[in-house]
Order: sequence, then structure tokens, then C-alpha cells
Amino acid sequence: MQVLCSCPSCLRTVREEVGPATTQLKCQHCAWVRPVDEGDRVAPTKCLLCGCDDLWRQKDFPQKLGVAMVALGALLSTIAIAYYLPVVAISILLGFAAVDMILYAVMRDVLVCYRCQARYRNVPGMAERAHFNLETAERYRQEAARLQPGKPA
Repeated sequence: MQVLCSCPSCLRTVREEVGPATTQLKCQHCAWVRPVDEGDRVAPTKCLLCGCDDLWRQKDFPQKLGVAMVALGALLSTIAIAYYLPVVAISILLGFAAVDMILYAVMRDVLVCYRCQARYRNVPGMAERAHFNLETAERYRQEAARLQPGKPA
């Protein structure tokens, strides 16, 4: 399993391979170290970074690229409509929808921690994991807002 997270100490990106023999998660840039429980070395039940019990799965695809694709499809179809080419506009939208369906079918899932946004790739048993829950995400967002000094919740 591969862990991609932000170090709580130096805030730099940490990319670690965690296997059956891994005993600790450590930052390559500073002295931060966290022990890894034996049961969480293959399929984590909680976040290895912050200890949060709530993990959700999503497709491993960059969100900014997805939004850019939607914007490009909308722009191109709008230009086609402006030139009175409705068939071309619909073809453009259908083409982008087909690409989206193919990417959805091909892309693998990752586990994401609600609290620290750590990502876990190549985790066995991913199909049994829960999808995103807005209520849980809002609870952790509110918790983070309350913990930041000087900022209103």
C-alpha cells in the first residue's frame, strides 16, 4: 500500500510504501515518526497519520483536471452552438461524456482520510469501503475550524 500525505511537522509531502514489515511511518524531510499498528499495515482501519477512524474512497483522478475537462467541453459546445452547429455541439458533449465514463471505469480507487486528507493507494478490499459522506466531512471541517485560533467557525 502507498501512503501520500502532508507531514504534520514540516507540512511537506510524504510518500511512503507500507507493507507487512513496516513498523513506522516517517517523513524524509524532518524527524517526524509515527508507529504503524500491525493490523493496519495491509488494509488500514484508521488513518496511519492522524488516527482518524473515518476513511472514504474516491476515484484516483485529479479534480482540477476533471473540472478543466468539463469547462473545455462546455466552451467547445458553446462555440459550436454560436456557429449554428447543434449536431456538432451535442457530439462534443457526448464525446466528453464518453471519455468521462471510460475514465470512471478505468481509474482505481483511493482511500482518503476526512481529517488530514491522507491518501492510501493499492489497499485490498476497497469495494467494501464507504463513499464520501457530506455530513462526516462537515463534522471534520467544523472541528478543524474550531481548533484554529482566531478564526470564526
